[in-house]
Amino acid sequence: MGLGDYKVVLFRNEPDGWVAEIPAIEGCYALMPTREKALAELGGVFEMIAAEYGERGIFLPVE
Repeated sequence: MGLGDYKVVLFRNEPDGWVAEIPAIEGCYALMPTREKALAELGGVFEMIAAEYGERGIFLPVE
């Protein structure tokens, strides 16, 4: 499963910044000052979590 297989939620974090998250994967979120940076950072967070799941021999949650 890749990042494109999941629903991404993007919302404004008051007073500054944006949060991008994948609700189906616990802890998979990024808080950055712009929407674009939040989405880009989320890609890196997803890859890190996917690698950790792989090292443990477990599958990512199915949405």
